[in-house]
Amino acid sequence: MGPNYKLLNIWGLKRHFPIITFLHVSDSAPLQIGADERFFPAMAFLGHRRPLISLPSLRSPKTSHAVLISCFSSRSNSVEAVQLKTSSKEYSPGMIDDVFLNVFRSKMAQEIGWDSEKPGYDGLIDVAHRIMVGRSNSEATDAAVRILRSLFPPWLLELYKTLVSPIAGGKVASVMVARVTALSCQWLMGTCTVNSVEMPDGSSWPSGVYVEKCKYLEESKCVGVCINTCKLPTQTFFKDCMGVPLVMEPNFNDYSCQFKFGMKPPPPEDDTALKEPCLQICPKAIRRKEINSASTPSDVSKCPKA
Repeated sequence: MGPNYKLLNIWGLKRHFPIITFLHVSDSAPLQIGADERFFPAMAFLGHRRPLISLPSLRSPKTSHAVLISCFSSRSNSVEAVQLKTSSKEYSPGMIDDVFLNVFRSKMAQEIGWDSEKPGYDGLIDVAHRIMVGRSNSEATDAAVRILRSLFPPWLLELYKTLVSPIAGGKVASVMVARVTALSCQWLMGTCTVNSVEMPDGSSWPSGVYVEKCKYLEESKCVGVCINTCKLPTQTFFKDCMGVPLVMEPNFNDYSCQFKFGMKPPPPEDDTALKEPCLQICPKAIRRKEINSASTPSDVSKCPKA
C-alpha cells in the first residue's frame, strides 16, 4: 500500500456495533488514530461487520514539509531556530467521500421528493436550495433535521444520548463527536481541524472543529441556505438526538466556520448569524439591488431567507 493511503478497518464489536479505525500512512512518518478516536456513528448506516477495505479515501489535506531555518544573531551570539509551516488548504475527496455524498444526497432527495439532474456536489447544492422553496425557514430547518436523523439507526442515536452523553458532564460525548465530524465531513465542508473550545466555566475542551473555508457555504452562495439547512438543523440534531449541545459560528466574510460542541447556542435574538445580510456573491441579491436601485432605498441586501 503506497503513501497517503488509509486503512479502513471495519469489524463487529460483539457482533453489534461496527467500529471504524483509520491508519494514515504519510510520506514522512505513519500517523495512527488510536483507540480513543475510534468511532461508529458516522458509518453505521453501511451495516458492514467484518470486511477489510483498503482505499485511497478520506485523505488528509495536502500539506508540505515544514522548513527549519537556523538564524545567527551577532548581538546575542545565539542561534535561533525558526520553523516556517505552510497551512493545509486543500482537501482531496476519495472513494469513501463519494459514498458519503451519494447517501446524503439521496436522503435529501427522499425528503423533498425531488433530485437535481446535475451530478455530484453541484447536484447536492441544487437540492439544498430546493429545500428552501415553498417552505418557511422553520419548515426547511425541520426537513433538514429529518434528513440528518435518517442517516443513523434510531437505536444508535438513543443509545449515544442515554449512555455516552452524560459521562463527565458531557465532555466525552462532545470530544467524540468533534473528532467524528472532523474526520467524516470534509467531503461536505472542506478542510477541518479539531481545536480547543473555552467553556463558560473557564475550562478548555478539545471539542471544537474549525472549518477553514466551508465548501457548502461557498457553493450555495446563500446565507439562508447556510442557516436553515446547516447551522440550525445541525445544532438541533446534536442536542435533541444525541444529547450534545452545539454552537456553530459561520463567518460570512471568509467562509470559515467554528463548531463548539458542548456549548449551548444563544437565543435567536442574540445570534448574530441570523441577522446577516446576503453574501456579495449571491446572484439573487445582485439582481434585487439592480431592480431596487431606482426605487425606495430599502435594505435590499438583507437576506430574505435567513
